[in-house]
Amino acid sequence: MKKNSQQIIDFAQNILSIEAEEINNAKSTIDEKFVELAKLILSCRGRIVLSGMGKSGHIARKIASTFSSTGTAAFFMHPGEASHGDLGMIQREDIVIFFSNSGKSDELTAIIPNIKRIGAKIISITNNNASFLTSQSDIHINLNVKKEACPLGLAPTASSTVALAFGDALALSVLDLKEFTAEDFIRSHPGGNLGKNILLKVSDIMRKGKEIPIISTSQSIGDAIKEISNKLLGFTAVVNKNGQPIGIFTDGDLRRALLKNYSLTDSIEDVMTKKPITLIDNQLAIDAINKMEDSKINSFLVLNIKGDLVGVINLQDLLKSKVI
Repeated sequence: MKKNSQQIIDFAQNILSIEAEEINNAKSTIDEKFVELAKLILSCRGRIVLSGMGKSGHIARKIASTFSSTGTAAFFMHPGEASHGDLGMIQREDIVIFFSNSGKSDELTAIIPNIKRIGAKIISITNNNASFLTSQSDIHINLNVKKEACPLGLAPTASSTVALAFGDALALSVLDLKEFTAEDFIRSHPGGNLGKNILLKVSDIMRKGKEIPIISTSQSIGDAIKEISNKLLGFTAVVNKNGQPIGIFTDGDLRRALLKNYSLTDSIEDVMTKKPITLIDNQLAIDAINKMEDSKINSFLVLNIKGDLVGVINLQDLLKSKVI
């Protein structure tokens, strides 16, 4: 049967609507039993073992990865391989979480007695309250998916989407309970770009030493122009006799000074911007971006905690470092 473009669009949009509705309905599964499970995982002295067959196995594997990357030791165990030696990976202190739509997969039920003998906790996340798996679980959560998005009602679609979303909610709730930070996250991602530049500090990318454009209050507008031209940043810091920054002079300040008929020999103190907005060197670089957006300026002097001028930073530095 031929279908026109609008019919294809309507069909696809309906699939998304069904899955979105089932995810929204799954919020009812977030109750005291969910809290009990999250706290159990938080207090676990072993590892979190996730398992499932078929599509549920793919979900379990992804959630294991999410747990691991957010500070909870976890791994995926294929139930078929478990009967051939992989059960040796499970220890008494572990928690085994099974994802299964029906709760009746033979590969899962076959290893339940062995896991019970080991003494590990068993958690099941299914869409069936009446199964051997659920009856043998220490905690069972029924996701209660009413309708698959598959028009035949056969392919796991809405059920697998809800299981994935529920697993994410569980892993991230544990993350929140343990107060896992961005710094903790980056420690488990040293080789990738994910989150890599978020933790850069201003001191990591600022210009230092001889790169800092700087003049003293005893110098002139002409001297400031020379310094700006030499350092190619569009501004210069202005410091007092003790080396403390008390102002900044930018290209914008120069234009305003010329419009007011100041000459190149006039003192920089007369035209500089006093009490400039500054950054602290140990701030995250992302803070510089937020301050740029709030203040509508793109260049900052950088101070240390004592108030000494230790660097400068501008929009180009942030772009080059790929913070934005």
